[in-house]
Amino acid sequence: MGGFFGVAKHDKCINELFYGVDYNSHMGTKRAGIATCYNGVFTRSIHNIENAYFRSKFESDLESFNGSIGIGVISDTDAQPIIVNCHLGKFAIVTVGRINNIGELERELLAKGHHFCEHSYDIINPTEMIAALISEGKDYISGIENVYSRIKGSCSMLLLTEKSIIAARDKYGRTPIIIGEKEGAHAVTSETCSFPNLDYSIAYTMGPGEIVEITPDGYRQLRAPGEKMQICAFLWTYYGYPACEYEGRNVDEMRYVSGLEMGKADDTEVDFVSAIPDSGVGMALGYAQGKGVPYQRGIVKYTPTWPRSFTPSTQERRELVAKMKLITNKSLLKGKSVIFCDDSIVRGTQLRDNVKDMFDAGARELHIRISCPPLIYPCKFINFTSSKSVMELITRRVIAELEGDADKNLDAYATTGSPEYEAMVERIRQHLSLTSLKFNPIENVVKAIGLPKCKICTHCFDGSSYE
Repeated sequence: MGGFFGVAKHDKCINELFYGVDYNSHMGTKRAGIATCYNGVFTRSIHNIENAYFRSKFESDLESFNGSIGIGVISDTDAQPIIVNCHLGKFAIVTVGRINNIGELERELLAKGHHFCEHSYDIINPTEMIAALISEGKDYISGIENVYSRIKGSCSMLLLTEKSIIAARDKYGRTPIIIGEKEGAHAVTSETCSFPNLDYSIAYTMGPGEIVEITPDGYRQLRAPGEKMQICAFLWTYYGYPACEYEGRNVDEMRYVSGLEMGKADDTEVDFVSAIPDSGVGMALGYAQGKGVPYQRGIVKYTPTWPRSFTPSTQERRELVAKMKLITNKSLLKGKSVIFCDDSIVRGTQLRDNVKDMFDAGARELHIRISCPPLIYPCKFINFTSSKSVMELITRRVIAELEGDADKNLDAYATTGSPEYEAMVERIRQHLSLTSLKFNPIENVVKAIGLPKCKICTHCFDGSSYE
C-alpha cells in the first residue's frame, strides 16, 4: 500500500520530516523517499528499503536537506518522490494508490507527445504517470481533477511546490489524509501515529476528492470534498497501526470492539484467548473480554528483525518470513484449548504453518477467529490482495473444489450463514486442520468501524464498490 507525510514550518523541517515519514513504515516495504524545497531548489533522496529500515537508509542523508517544507513517502510500489518541471511550475510529488489502467493511459499520453523517464521491470513509474496527468491541467486543481477522472483504481497524493504542500485525497477517499497543527507548523499524513511524538494534534480530516493547500500558518480548501466515500475497511482490520485513527475512529478501538462482539456470541469452551500478532492483538483482547476468559500470549512475534510477512514480493520469501518471525509459547499451549484471533486469511499459507507449529507445541484444540469476512474478491484499489490470480485466494480454491468453477455463485458464498458460505468455511477449516473456524460477519465490521456501510469499501468481502 504505502503512507506519506509532509510538513510546513517557519524553520528547518528535515528532522520532523524524517521522523514523520518513519512513522509510516508499517505501510510499505519497497521504496522510500523524501524531498524538500529551499529558495526554489528541490533536494531529493530515494532508497530501497526491502532489506533495511527507513531510518538506517536515510539518516546519513539528512545534512544535505535544507528548507522549511518537505514531503516523504514509504511505498510498496514505485520509487518516489518524482520531481517535475512543467507549465504549472516545479513540484515534487508522492502518491499512495493503484492505477489499473496504467497501460492504456501510457499509450494515450505517448500519442499526445508525452514521454516517461522512470522505468522499472518494463513498466512506467505510477507516480510519474500521475504527474503527467496533473501537467495536462491549466492549474494544479484541474490537473488533479484530471487524475480523478482518468485513472481506474485510486490515488491520494502530496505535491510539494516552492511555497506550500498541496494535498489531494483519492476521489472516493479509499485512503485517508489528515492534517495536524501546532504553533508555527502544520503537517499532513496518511497515518496519524506520525503526530503525537512530534507534538502535532489532529486539526482536520480531508474528505474524498478534497484538495487542500498547506503552509506553516494554516491550510485552505482548494476543492470541496465529494459526497461518496469508500474508505478501505482493511485500514482498521490490517494495515493501520494501533495508535492511528481514520474518520475519527481509532484502529485498536475498532479491533477491540470487533473482537468483543464476536466473543459475546461464542460459546466454545477454551482455556484462553490469544492473538496472531500484531494485528490480531486488539481483536483478541476484545474477544477475551466478551467471552469472559483470560488473554494470554500463546504465540509471540520476534519484533527486533522481522517485518510483516504479507508484503514481501515473492511467495517463497513470504513463507520464510511468516515462519521465522513468530515463536510458539510451548509452556502455555501444552494441553490447552485456545482461541486464536487473526486479521484475515488470504492465501492460508501463514496460518497453516502457524497451526502446525502450535499443534506441534502440544495444543489440544485450536479455534481460529478472523476479524473480517472471507476474502472472496481480489482488491482492485489499494493492493491489499494484490494477487496475480484469484486462485491465490484460499476462498476461490475452495469454491473451485465445491463448484468445479472458482467464479460460480460468488454472491451466495459471500453471504454469511448461507449453505454455500457454511460449506466454504468448513472446507477451509479442513484444509488448515483447525478444531473450529469462524469469520466476523460484515455487519460486525461495519458496526465496529462506526460508519455507514455505503461509506466503507468492502469489495474484497462482497464485491461491492464504486468503480
